[in-house]
Amino acid sequence: MAARLAELQYTLGEGPCMGAVRLRAPAFATDLTRAPDSRRWPLFSVQATRAGAEAVFSVPLGSARGALGTLDLYRGTAGSLGGDHVHTALLVADAVTLTVATLDHAPACPDGVVTWMEGAESDREEVHQATGKVMVHLGVSVGEALLLCAPGPSRRAAPRPRSRGPSLTTMDIRSD
Repeated sequence: MAARLAELQYTLGEGPCMGAVRLRAPAFATDLTRAPDSRRWPLFSVQATRAGAEAVFSVPLGSARGALGTLDLYRGTAGSLGGDHVHTALLVADAVTLTVATLDHAPACPDGVVTWMEGAESDREEVHQATGKVMVHLGVSVGEALLLCAPGPSRRAAPRPRSRGPSLTTMDIRSD
């Protein structure tokens, strides 16, 4: 579930992890089914609850100068984290940040070897390319295109755009 929810936040461009990176501070959503969390992140809230998460807790990794990413914790039911759990999450985030910073100063990899960071970001370009093609072919907004590109049940739940052109499948778009 964690990988799916992380991918949703990246693809939709909203959610607690995006807020934590932007604010460089923890972002906690204790109940994605109700306001204010469902209003702060409307697309993510719907998709996350469909995936089985009703609460998300995101702690930025990095320093005041910049975020490297986030440590995201998910709950299947609404509710907050206890003080001990918040403290532990902050300690783990610091440990991960230190580890990543150490890896950043490690010797270079031999030619032809993909580093872990390059591998983690390798498929992001495809999402943006597909979104752009869907927008152009169907004449829809970025949000609608992202929903149409989403895999699985969330794609079926997306509103259908009105199009005067021919119907396109994901395979048609990928072959362009």
